[in-house]
Amino acid sequence: MAKLKINGAIVDIPVENDTPLLWVLREQLGLTGSKYGCGIGQCGACMVLIDGEAVPSCMVTVDSVNANDDIVTIEGLSEDGSNPLQQAFVELDTPQCGYCIPGMIMSAAALLSSDPNPDDAAIDAGIPNICRCGTYARVRQGIKRAAQIMQQEKA
Repeated sequence: MAKLKINGAIVDIPVENDTPLLWVLREQLGLTGSKYGCGIGQCGACMVLIDGEAVPSCMVTVDSVNANDDIVTIEGLSEDGSNPLQQAFVELDTPQCGYCIPGMIMSAAALLSSDPNPDDAAIDAGIPNICRCGTYARVRQGIKRAAQIMQQEKA
């Protein structure tokens, strides 16, 4: 049994200790925004935030996290799509196929929490995710637009 804090709620999950967090999220909790991509932590499709840090959930086993760790999935950013990153990506029609976008948004959320106004170099360094469609320029625009929205909300 694992006790985890996911999107603000404490959940008890009957699972083997070595089960990847990604499978718990998708299979047991129905949180399918995190996608399976490579299974070796390189593509970023399964990215979640753990205590504010972007982490590939395919590489995290349930025994390596606990109820004190704050795990946030794409579903936990906002219930209604009002997160500035979600708004910006929709506004700019950032996705092409969309498979990588939840992971991109989670990496971008971590980046914007540490750098509220990143330039292209900071975005390239802070977003390790792979996009098969090659929408990197649109992702950069989306992140910059989200930073503008966030600054406007603070004003």
